[in-house]
Amino acid sequence: MAKRFGGKFSPDGQEPSTGPRDTVQAKQPIAVSGWRVKLLYTPAILLAATSLNDGPVTLVTALVGAAVLTLAAWLLQEGLVAETAYNARKMARRPALPRKMLATVLTGVGVAIAAYTGDSGTLGSVLYGVAAAGLHTATFGIDPMTDKRMEGVDTFQQDRVARVVDEAEAHLDVMKSQIEAVSDRRLTERVADFQIVARQMIRTVEEDPRDLSGARKFLGVYLMGARDATIKFVDLYKRNKDPDARTNYAALLDDLEQNFAARTEKMLLDDRSDMDIEINVLRDRLQREGVSLKPKGSK
Repeated sequence: MAKRFGGKFSPDGQEPSTGPRDTVQAKQPIAVSGWRVKLLYTPAILLAATSLNDGPVTLVTALVGAAVLTLAAWLLQEGLVAETAYNARKMARRPALPRKMLATVLTGVGVAIAAYTGDSGTLGSVLYGVAAAGLHTATFGIDPMTDKRMEGVDTFQQDRVARVVDEAEAHLDVMKSQIEAVSDRRLTERVADFQIVARQMIRTVEEDPRDLSGARKFLGVYLMGARDATIKFVDLYKRNKDPDARTNYAALLDDLEQNFAARTEKMLLDDRSDMDIEINVLRDRLQREGVSLKPKGSK
């Protein structure tokens, strides 16, 4: 796999990162920005541009239709992002707002308005809108309609995990958006490295909600502190480019990354210990019942 060149003679003058980007594999939400979604912004622009010389009534109607189509495209993009995050988790709540379905309705309305500005008439415009909504649904589908839950875990515990995970992801998203405003590639990569480790803990908790009690302080208090520290650092660094502030922030990320990684490893070891205990208890019980665990033919 290709790796970015780095070192003391590289443009940024720093040693290459040996952090979790090379060693940790963790699922992350994938931003959806496909060409199909971007293409849906085009009809709004064309509708407004082609109605400039058709009189005030037609122009205003076209601008309303363009606004509706633009809102539909934006809702679709947000809905696809939410669906991607939903699919990436073992436990997830269905989106509170069905953005994709709202986008379908608005697309139908926007196309109907656009058709009405031409010579389609009322019935023809409605038919165009219905057809557009149908094609939109066939292409992009609908929002997830049910909560994704794990068997054998009670609803209350799953709701607790979902709330903590949602809050943790929100803190990580704020950190990412804030640090990108600094336009410092190395810091952006360091925050990305930390997010990989933090999300590994999130996935561990999702896979076994019993780990929530041990991880709640990390995913709540510590991530909130990291978010606040990032906001303060960005505000300071954008004003005076203080190198000491940059060094201190990078050191904070190092400490957080190490502590999160150590805690996640401990949770995984505890899970293995619990499994070994359960296996030994089951083996002893079977032996008391007279069930032999030795392979056939062995003495």
